[in-house]
Amino acid sequence: MKIIFVILGTISFVLGLIGIIVPILPTTPFILLTAFLYLHGSERLHQWLTSHPIFGVYISDYFQRGGIRKSAKISAMIFLWIGLGLSILLIDYRWLQIGLVLIGVAVSWHILVIKTIQGEVPDETPKHNKINK
Repeated sequence: MKIIFVILGTISFVLGLIGIIVPILPTTPFILLTAFLYLHGSERLHQWLTSHPIFGVYISDYFQRGGIRKSAKISAMIFLWIGLGLSILLIDYRWLQIGLVLIGVAVSWHILVIKTIQGEVPDETPKHNKINK
């Protein structure tokens, strides 16, 4: 069963990486899912992900502090709408343009309703506790 968690976690991680470039594919949910799957599949991979200099901060913010930093929300919104805006300008199908706008609104709403963490995280290494295990 652990190998299935590792395989699914790796697929989720790859989708999250693709989501950095493709505006309609969300990065954060896939990285959080990866953390959950690696937690149940491989302690070594879970440790690697949660201590990663980029992804580890988002994971600890979400699981230990219950939200996302304001700076991360702003970055997500900027990249989302730049990517969607370019996509909308480059396609000629009105229905697809409308669909991208609707997806952008839905993703924006989701980002905005997640708790905003005030201030910066103190300098400490993310804790490697067992999340809901």
